[in-house]
Amino acid sequence: MKEPIDNFSEQSKLYSKYRPVYPNELYRKILQHVKHTERCWDCATGNGQVASALVQHFDQVFATDISKEQLSNAEKDDDIEYSIQRAEKTSFRDNSFDCITVAQAAHWFDLSAFASEVQRVAKKRAILAIWGYGLLRFDDATDNIINTFYHDVVGPYWDEERRHLDHEYETIRFDFEEVLNSKEFSIKKQWTLPQLKGFLNTWSAVQHYKRDNNNQNPVDEVIQHLGVFWDDDEIKEVRFPLYLKIWRV
Repeated sequence: MKEPIDNFSEQSKLYSKYRPVYPNELYRKILQHVKHTERCWDCATGNGQVASALVQHFDQVFATDISKEQLSNAEKDDDIEYSIQRAEKTSFRDNSFDCITVAQAAHWFDLSAFASEVQRVAKKRAILAIWGYGLLRFDDATDNIINTFYHDVVGPYWDEERRHLDHEYETIRFDFEEVLNSKEFSIKKQWTLPQLKGFLNTWSAVQHYKRDNNNQNPVDEVIQHLGVFWDDDEIKEVRFPLYLKIWRV
């Protein structure tokens, strides 16, 4: 089993503030495939965004993450039980969950070991739903600058696992029964340039770049380029394409 990757503890507060919120339509699509709503495991919960959404539909949600810092910023609820645990090896009992979710994190896992753990803790005919979002999109001029930043500036600093998102999660496969592979959803936000700057600073590749370059922040330069035609108080629509896959366990 490979060592867990924790790229988000250092900027957990920033991550909690700027990471996109998933649309309600996404949850409705997942719930269409859920047969029972007693217990859900939200794996790699991060700031607890998904757990907080799902607790409205399940009797109890168990949310895990390897980052103590992330969990300290998670949204609290009496029916959400948070714990620090690896995705691939938990303390949960066999046959525990009706639904298992992973948002924007499955690409970091040891997928073979995670599949074995899912098989162990899932109830019969439970579902596994994973999703992630791709590179953000604005307009042609903005996208050209962001694409250059993503591929050429911080590109060498992305972890190898990032390829799964670049391939729209088509490279993530399990031996379970696949019941959905959807790209119909997206996250849409209205952002100012400072908000985009905050989001870019959550990128793990930016943190890696800073560590290797005397703490120089590459985001400052890309924001300077964008500022030529984007005023700080101007609002632009941003879209994140979502990749959702669901299996029956």
